Amino acid sequence: MLPIARFVMRGTPHAAGGAALATLVPWLFWLGAGIAALVTLRRGLSSALPVIVAAAVPSGWWWAQGDVIPLACLLLVTLMAVVLRSRLRWSEALIIGALAGAVMIQIGIFLPPGGAGPMLEQLRQSAPEVDRMLTEFANQGLDTEQLAAMVIGGVTGLVVLVAAVTCLALARGWQAGLYNPGGFREEFHALRMAPRELAVLVVLGGAGMLLGIVALGMLMWVPLMVAGIALVHGVIGLKGMNGLWLVAFYVLLITTWPMILIVLLLALIDVFADFRGRLASRN
Repeated sequence: MLPIARFVMRGTPHAAGGAALATLVPWLFWLGAGIAALVTLRRGLSSALPVIVAAAVPSGWWWAQGDVIPLACLLLVTLMAVVLRSRLRWSEALIIGALAGAVMIQIGIFLPPGGAGPMLEQLRQSAPEVDRMLTEFANQGLDTEQLAAMVIGGVTGLVVLVAAVTCLALARGWQAGLYNPGGFREEFHALRMAPRELAVLVVLGGAGMLLGIVALGMLMWVPLMVAGIALVHGVIGLKGMNGLWLVAFYVLLITTWPMILIVLLLALIDVFADFRGRLASRN
């Protein structure tokens, strides 16, 4: 996809047109967000504003049609690109992105028009087992509509955050391919949470539990997960292992919950153990 990046970086009209066209096409919003992030990373926010606006216009149209994901993804990836450009730390960009995603969930922008009530009613009518389950929840004193809103908003927010992180990685890879070959691989392999950043995640997650802000707990583990994925990439790269190991890793990560927990635990331990630093010193 490097030719696409080379084309859009010819000038602002090329980038703005590419971002607008990609965002307008269904299911290609990630490409428009990636183009906006690339220009932001390379030229800064002020120079990238025309491209961001060009992608935001069709994203706003999709929002009017009931799909908020393209616009939310664009906003998140732009924010993270600004942080990454200024701070040069993936971990800080991920924490800011997760926090912004939690705010989006909390204010309810991912809920369908009319809230979760109409969707619950449709589920009750179409699935008797769901109706029985919801009735049991109601008998236990739970607010089923609030629970449904939390689940819908949380799942959608998680998907948007993962999409935004993927778009940022795509943009960073494009930037490295055009101006610093091999730079993104080196940067991603070195991604590691610092103790103070882990403390920020723990504080935010704890504050979310104490204050009843469930969205914080839903998304605050994502930066640690990305750090764990970077750890696996870094170890495989340092060991010179076959790329099929990465394929197997992603298959297990996508299909099994225990692998997700293992990756989170490894990333947590790596904050203090620095596996890649130890491995590099031995090599």
